[in-house]
Amino acid sequence: MSSSTHNRALLQPQPYRDMVRSFQWNIPEFFNIGEAVSGYWAKHDPDRLAIIDEREDGSVREWSFLALDRLANRFANALVASGARVGDRVGIHLPQRVETAAAHLGALKAGMITIPLFELFAHDALTYRLRTADARVLITSETGAAAVNRDKLPTLSTVVSIDGPSDHAVSWNDFVYPAKDQFRAHATRAEDRALIIFTSGTEGPPKGAVHAHRVLLGHLPGVEMPQNFLPQPGDRLWTPADWSWIGGLLDVLLPGLYHGVPVVARRFTKFDPDQAFDLLARHHVRNTFLPPTALKIMAKAIDRPVPGVNLRSVGSGGERLGAPLQEWSQAVFGRPVNEFYGQTEVNLVISNCHEIMDIKPGFMGRSVPGHYVAIVDDEGVVMPAGEVGNIAVRRPDPVLFLEYYRQPDKTAEKFIGDWCILGDRGHRDREGYFWFEGRNDDVISSAGYRIGPSEIEECLQTHAAVHLSGVIGREDSDRGEIIVAYVVLAQGHKGTDALRRALQDHVRANLAAHEYPREVVFIDVLPMTVTGKIQRSVLRQVDQRRAR
Repeated sequence: MSSSTHNRALLQPQPYRDMVRSFQWNIPEFFNIGEAVSGYWAKHDPDRLAIIDEREDGSVREWSFLALDRLANRFANALVASGARVGDRVGIHLPQRVETAAAHLGALKAGMITIPLFELFAHDALTYRLRTADARVLITSETGAAAVNRDKLPTLSTVVSIDGPSDHAVSWNDFVYPAKDQFRAHATRAEDRALIIFTSGTEGPPKGAVHAHRVLLGHLPGVEMPQNFLPQPGDRLWTPADWSWIGGLLDVLLPGLYHGVPVVARRFTKFDPDQAFDLLARHHVRNTFLPPTALKIMAKAIDRPVPGVNLRSVGSGGERLGAPLQEWSQAVFGRPVNEFYGQTEVNLVISNCHEIMDIKPGFMGRSVPGHYVAIVDDEGVVMPAGEVGNIAVRRPDPVLFLEYYRQPDKTAEKFIGDWCILGDRGHRDREGYFWFEGRNDDVISSAGYRIGPSEIEECLQTHAAVHLSGVIGREDSDRGEIIVAYVVLAQGHKGTDALRRALQDHVRANLAAHEYPREVVFIDVLPMTVTGKIQRSVLRQVDQRRAR
C-alpha cells in the first residue's frame, strides 16, 4: 500500500467553537460520486488499499483503488451496453462485498441513479421499491432474482445475479467482465440525482428519499467528527450495518473510500460479538460505526480489553446511549463512544467528538459544522434552550435530500418554511448539546433499523386469517424497540400459538426478516379514528397496560 496521502478532509482538529466559526462549504458545480471516490484514487494513488473483502467461507481478497475503479468502469460500460441511460434507476440488492461498491460507483459514473436495497428484503418489499422507482436494472443474488415478479415490473429490463446465470438472471461475470475497464465519467452536476434511499413511513408505504451527488460532500463533516477527524495514518473502517442503509453506505463505505481509508467488507448474517471482536483484531480496524444494539450485545459478552483490538474511534447512532455503555466502551476500547444523529433525509447533523469536547451521557452531541440545527415550534420559530420542540435543519444544506420520489405533497409536508422537520422532538441545552425526547410519529427504531408500521400491517393483512392489524414498537433494553402486532382475526379463525408463528413467518417470507413482529397479540377490535385510521398512540397505551 502506498504511503502517500491526499488529505481531503473538511475538518481539522481544533476547539469546537473555532471549528464551527471557521467552517465553509465548497460545493463545486460539477461533482460525481463515482469519479470522486474510485476515479480520483485510481489516478493519484492506484495501489492504495480500498476494500478488504471477506466472504462467509473465510476467504479474503484485498482490492486496490485501481482494481476497484476498473471493476466500476466495467460495470458502467456494461450498463450502457445493456441499454441503460443517464437518469435510469439501478437497484443494488447485495450484502457487503466488493461488487456492491463497484455497482454503486459504476452506475453513478454513468450518470444513473442507484437504489440501495437490503439483502433480506423478500418479494413484497423488493417488488414495491423497484416498481415505485421504475428501476431498469437490478443487481442481486439468485434468491433475489427469483423473488421479484417481473410481470409487476414493466420497466425492469435487466437482472444480474452474482450467483451465476439462471432462468431469472444473467451472470455478473458474463455481464461485467467482457466490458472495457476504462470509462469516462458523466459530467454530473452536484445537484443531479444520485441515490434513491427508501425510508419508512407511518402512513402509507415507504417513501423514496432522493439524494444528489453533493450528499457525499454533505456527509463528510458528520463522518469526520465522530471518527475523531478521519482520515489519520493507519485508519481502517468497518461497520456491521448493511451498505443498503444510509448508515452503512454514507456513514462508512463512500466517505471512507473518498478519504482513501480502507473499508472492510463483512456483514454477519446474525451479529455475533465474538466474531465482531475477532474481525476488529484480524483486520486491524481502527474506526468503526457500531449501532447501539451491536454495542449492547458486545457489552454482554465482553467486559475487558480484547488483545489485538485497537480502535481509534467508535461511532454510534440510532438510539440513545446511557452512561453504563459509555463506561463499558471506555473500559473495553479505551475511549468513549461518539454518538451522532440524523435520518435518511438529512443525515449526520449532530455529533459528539470526545477529542475536542466533553461527552454528556444521553446527549446526542452538538451540531456538526456546516449544519444549522435548532429546536423549533410548529410554526418554525426557534425555541430557547431547555424547551422541547421539533429537531430541525435549515436549508440550504448539502446533506439534505432533494425530494421524496414523485411525492411532492409528502416532500412539502417535511418542511416549515426553510426548516426541514426531522420528525423527532428534543431540546438543546445552553452549551448547544441536543437531547432526544422521542418521535413525533410511529416509526419503530429496532436494532438500528427504522421501520414503518404500515408496510407490516399491509403484509399481515394479505394472510387469510387476518381481518385487521395494528403494528407498534415496544421499548426493549437490547433492541431499543421490538415490533408488536395486534391482530383482529378473520371470521372462522382462532388465535393459536401455531397461527402466531405462521403470521411471523408470513412477514419474514414476504417482507423482511428484520421486520417480523416478535410478538403477535390477538384482539377483538382495534382503536380507530372516525375516518378509519388506526390509532397507534392508543394501541401503545393498551400495550403498556398489558405489560404491567
